Amino acid sequence: MISDAEVERFFATLAAANPDPLPELQYSSVFELLVAVMLSAQATDAGVNKATPALFARAPSAQAMLALGLEEITQHIRSIGLYRTKARNLLQTCALLVERHDGEVPHSRQALEALPGVGRKTANVVLNVAFGEPTIAVDTHVFRVANRSGLAPGRNPLQVEQLLLRRVPAAYLQHAHHWLILHGRYVCLARRPLCESCRVSAWCEHAWCEHGRNLQSRAQSARSPQRPPESP
Repeated sequence: MISDAEVERFFATLAAANPDPLPELQYSSVFELLVAVMLSAQATDAGVNKATPALFARAPSAQAMLALGLEEITQHIRSIGLYRTKARNLLQTCALLVERHDGEVPHSRQALEALPGVGRKTANVVLNVAFGEPTIAVDTHVFRVANRSGLAPGRNPLQVEQLLLRRVPAAYLQHAHHWLILHGRYVCLARRPLCESCRVSAWCEHAWCEHGRNLQSRAQSARSPQRPPESP
C-alpha cells in the first residue's frame, strides 16, 4: 500500500490535469441521473447515452415514466444489457418515488437503497453528483485502480470504498471517484495498463513492479552471451 504522502501526490496530480471532472452519463435532472446510473449497471456509459435521450424526451419525471408503462420503457432500453430486469426495476422505482417521495429523488442513502435496482454504488453516485456528498462509488474501474496502484487494496468494493474514504485527503474527496473512474477507463486499462503514459505512475505500486521487471529483463539481456554469427 502506498503512503499517505503518495496518496496526496496521486490525487494532486489527477486534480491538476482535470480540475472539474464530470460524469460521462448524460442527464439534465436528478431523476434522469438516477435512471441513467441504474441503466449503466453492467453496461457502458456510451451505450446508455444512446438509449436515454429518446426515453427522457418521453418521460422526464417519475410520473411520466409510470405513465409510459413497462412495454414502452422496455422498447426504449432494449439495446442495453439486462434491459428487461432494468425496465421492471425502473417502473417499480418510479412507483415508489411517487408514492413515498412526491416523485422526487430522495437525499438519503437508506431511502435510495430501498428503491428496486438501486444498490450502494448507484446511491453513492447520486449522493455525490446530485447532492454534493463526498462519497465514493466503487465500480470495476475504481476497484481495479485502487488495488493495482496500492491506493486502497481490498477484497470487495465495500472494503475499497471504506479504505478510500479514510485515505483520500478531504480536499479531493468530492471528485475522487470521478478521477479514478476516468483513470481506469482510459489509462489504467484492465488488460494492459498504459503505464508509460500514466501521470501517476510515480506513486503506483504496479508501475514500480513493471519498471523493476523491465530493468531486470534488460539486465538479463545484457548479461546473456551473444551467439556468434553463423558462417556463410
